[in-house]
Amino acid sequence: QASRTRAQALAALAHPAPIERATALSHLAEIGLMADTERVVHRLRDDDEQVRELANVAMWRIWGRSGDRDIDRLFERGVAQIEADDMPAALSTFNDIVRRKPAFAEGWNKRATILFLLERFDDSLKDCHEVLKRNPLHYGALSGMGQIYLHRGDVDAAVRHFERALQVHPNLPGVAEALRLIRQERTHAPPIST
Repeated sequence: QASRTRAQALAALAHPAPIERATALSHLAEIGLMADTERVVHRLRDDDEQVRELANVAMWRIWGRSGDRDIDRLFERGVAQIEADDMPAALSTFNDIVRRKPAFAEGWNKRATILFLLERFDDSLKDCHEVLKRNPLHYGALSGMGQIYLHRGDVDAAVRHFERALQVHPNLPGVAEALRLIRQERTHAPPIST
């Protein structure tokens, strides 16, 4: 199993046995390329819960590789800075990543996350658009945009972005719950008097 090639792992994504699909996804999480996400994304709808979870992990792991060792090291440093809640340092790191490797969608996405946490919502939204230009499957950026629009009170735009995120990844619990609450609130809203 350890010597399984990328092509074999991709082929195994369609295997009838969940354990084979799960193994393939674990392997692709380690060696998969950006182009492989177009195949991996279908496993987010798998009948098997473990396969769905591994597909999510594989998507994020693949997205997190730039193809440039120096950028990947910077990326790891930036993620550690986010986890340490050092947002000024993390922002500086991801500014550098975006400047040096603008084609790397996940650099933009992490910077969008930092900007969101710093409540710089307009800047975060701009970076989310940059992510989607480079990676239209990025359900993280779509759900982040939904959060920004919800924060701004633009519920219709929030719903559109949450729905787009769920079209890609139908099992995003936070997003599905946000939509459920929005719809519940709309159903129970008092009529507008004229």
